[in-house]
Amino acid sequence: MEPFKELLNESVVRQLGQVFSRVYDDFNDTEFCDSALKRLPELELKERARHIMEALDICLPQNFDHFSEIILACLHPSEDPENDEAAVFGPDGVMGFAAWPVTDLVTHRGIKLPELALPLLKEVTKRFSAEFAVRPFLDQHTEMTLEIFHDWIGDDNRHVRRLVSEGARPRLPWGMQLKKFVAEPSYVLPMLEKLKNDPEEYVRRSVANNLNDIAKDHPEVVSDVAAKWLKDADKNRMRLVKHACRTLIKQGLQPTLYAFGYVPVVGLSGELNILTPRVEYGEALEFAAEFLAGHGEHKVMIDYAIHFMKANGTSAPKVFKWKDTSITKGALSASRKHAIKPITTRKYYPGMHELEIFVNGVAVARAPFELVMS
Repeated sequence: MEPFKELLNESVVRQLGQVFSRVYDDFNDTEFCDSALKRLPELELKERARHIMEALDICLPQNFDHFSEIILACLHPSEDPENDEAAVFGPDGVMGFAAWPVTDLVTHRGIKLPELALPLLKEVTKRFSAEFAVRPFLDQHTEMTLEIFHDWIGDDNRHVRRLVSEGARPRLPWGMQLKKFVAEPSYVLPMLEKLKNDPEEYVRRSVANNLNDIAKDHPEVVSDVAAKWLKDADKNRMRLVKHACRTLIKQGLQPTLYAFGYVPVVGLSGELNILTPRVEYGEALEFAAEFLAGHGEHKVMIDYAIHFMKANGTSAPKVFKWKDTSITKGALSASRKHAIKPITTRKYYPGMHELEIFVNGVAVARAPFELVMS
């Protein structure tokens, strides 16, 4: 989050103070800014949102009805701006990342009043997603919140509809994990079913991300959903399902591949040739492969895995996408270079590694190569 922390900076704090002073006569702008700006530069984005929320909490009335009136009055008048300029936070009202502390405060104060807090979050989410703020309600007031979510599925505002799918993601990045939803996807699936044909790509992409979360714990469930949704699917739903299954496709999970028409190729064989059997760190592994199959055309997804050496001397595979193509006239040849150079997500160790090739999730060839560290 560090690159984004300036989205909540001193200027945003001072503008928040001006907006709240305009809508609430008793707002102490000086006290708010002094409190919110104290230590702000030291904090990361999520911590900044919490810190600004705590400063707002001091300066706003405790009565929730009065508090709600002030929050609604401070919001930007546009519920869904058509251009970026209209979405910029300023004197017109709270919009964008400046609303994050506001959504946090609604949850902080309203977690025991879901019937009052959730309608308020519905309004704020039209200016900035309340996907983090609704999660404690899904955790602590599951049935009530889901009932409200089902009503929101039919809302005219795309941000409200997206909040249903994004807020209910079992493993939302940066958000608290919804352990009930991780364990049991049936909480979420009926809502995703209703949203799968949403007219907005913005909403459909969120549905896909929710399914991808579910796939991490229930791959077979998402494979079944994919097979069902792909029947008579238009291009929008095809795109949704493919994005939803991106992790399972990369893993080469066969039920998922079958759903997309990548069935095992009868009589398939593969020959792998390592062109650089000794790879210097910083250079590239080069390889070529030839695939033979029976006559006719075969739809194939070709992936490869590098079994990287670990510090303890064992190895672990990492799968990479290669080709989405067809084998025609019984044969297909392909070559590839894979750079082995410094990256932040992997530490390399010298020694023998292995390269493995998969076609439609089935391993067809494997060969060793050596990684040399100067």
